[in-house]
Amino acid sequence: METLIPYLAVTIVGGLLAFAVKLPPLIGFLGAGFALAALGVQPFEGLDAIADLGVTLMLFTIGLKFDIRTLLRKEVWSAGLSHMAASTLVGVGVLAVLAMCAVPMLVPGDWKVFAVVAFALSFSSTVVCIKVLEERNDLGTLYGQTAIGILVIQDLAAVIFMTLAHGEPPSPWALALIGVVPVTILARKIMSKIAYPELVVLMGVAMALVPGYWAFDAVHLKGDLGALVVGMLLASHPKASAMSKSLFGVKELFLVAFFVSIGAAGLPTLEDFITAALLVITLTLPQIALYVLVFRTYRLRNRTAVLAGLLLGNFSEFAIIVAHVGAEEGFLDGRWLTILSLAVAMSFVLATMLNRPDLKLVDWIVERTPKQNPDKISKRDRLVDVGRANAIVLGMGRVGRAAYDRLANDYQWSVVGVENNHTRAEELKAAGYRVLEGDGTDAEFWQRVQSADCVEMALLAMPQHHSNEYAYDHLKTAGFSGRIAVVVQRDDDAEAMRARGAVDILHLYEGAGIELADRAVHATREAEHLEDPTPKDAPRGDNGPLTGPQPQGRGWMTDDTDEPADNS
Repeated sequence: METLIPYLAVTIVGGLLAFAVKLPPLIGFLGAGFALAALGVQPFEGLDAIADLGVTLMLFTIGLKFDIRTLLRKEVWSAGLSHMAASTLVGVGVLAVLAMCAVPMLVPGDWKVFAVVAFALSFSSTVVCIKVLEERNDLGTLYGQTAIGILVIQDLAAVIFMTLAHGEPPSPWALALIGVVPVTILARKIMSKIAYPELVVLMGVAMALVPGYWAFDAVHLKGDLGALVVGMLLASHPKASAMSKSLFGVKELFLVAFFVSIGAAGLPTLEDFITAALLVITLTLPQIALYVLVFRTYRLRNRTAVLAGLLLGNFSEFAIIVAHVGAEEGFLDGRWLTILSLAVAMSFVLATMLNRPDLKLVDWIVERTPKQNPDKISKRDRLVDVGRANAIVLGMGRVGRAAYDRLANDYQWSVVGVENNHTRAEELKAAGYRVLEGDGTDAEFWQRVQSADCVEMALLAMPQHHSNEYAYDHLKTAGFSGRIAVVVQRDDDAEAMRARGAVDILHLYEGAGIELADRAVHATREAEHLEDPTPKDAPRGDNGPLTGPQPQGRGWMTDDTDEPADNS
């Protein structure tokens, strides 16, 4: 308890300082770890176990949202292996040059060290990548699923490396892991029965740790990989999403310990700091460029390639594991553990700067990337065509679907929904919705919408406010002259949209309150067998009569003067 209190205090201060300067809290947690190491505070008992649990639960929740068919796509497994090989070769060359420049810890001609370090730094951090995707709500996007698939390929390569490094192959009992399948089938049946949130959380933790981590670790395979596999096997269950949301807070809390533990791994010397900084500076840009080149080779659009390249352009915590294994086996100096820990921490900071939510860096790079032949781009990644729709709904979650239904069914508008989550888009198509899989923050998409010259209304209902802001800016830049309606969840979000010039703004909870009141009134009248005062010829929606302005042709909801109504 005596060491836990300073850890909590310094970590909270680090997170708050990062928040105050508008940086992700994880940077503050990394800084807290280094500060604790500098102060000489010893890690409290159980810190590493909590950190490992956080990573395990994170991978389990990834599996709950991951479409396992992604691994079969060529741009995933082939691109992942191609990048790993190319990145290692480039890394060896860069390290050889640094050695000739007398960089500390690098000796000219020490090819074994060059190869091991370059291989370790060719991996990308699962933790950082998933954090970025979660903050953008992009886990289900094409670039998000592609990146996760490559991370899985890298995890498999990590298992092979550690097996070869230790000279200890997986146990013959590894074949018994097939028994995980019937266990998950039983778990799916249990999940269908339970309804209490605490049981859902407990069930998720149990599945991640027992048939996941423990079973794989027992046969000398990577336990985290086991948690990911079990999550994938449960992903198609209707309650998988609810389980993932229930585990979110638990996972986030434990991941704090992971970031703090990296910083607390050891206090670096000035030479260690210089070496780590040079590794980040000289290897990060080539790694990103290689990712973009590989993705373009596999016919992904420039924007998709850049998004995935920036996302994956960081160093993995696996580099620390490699240094630890290398020190144990005698082919790396023990100081490499501190150097690579510091390099990983630095790359985390750089990754948060390169993957800011506003995506301005992405647009800047895409504009300067060689153009592609549209006919040669993968069909999965081509720009969508809105056809002759006169209304677009961006974000087909609950709010977006409700808006789509209202416009299409009650107002008889020609509506198209745009959703960046592949799985959700396919489900909506199967349900009869006209939905396109696309990215509402893509400038090229809005240029195509403008050129169609038929869209009169755009409803921005994406769950992340910054995505709605960016889509609004692109609409204005493209010269869109129709009405733009925006859904917000907080008052400061509404103020930010007004500052941009938005007029039609709906506060989500305000709308929910109105809907709740309407339903309560109608239910009360029905219970009392009172006559509904609404005229019988008034149009009715799914939840009762529609009030307010009614449609007059294809324009915005208008009043008797036929002027655009102010729906703010």
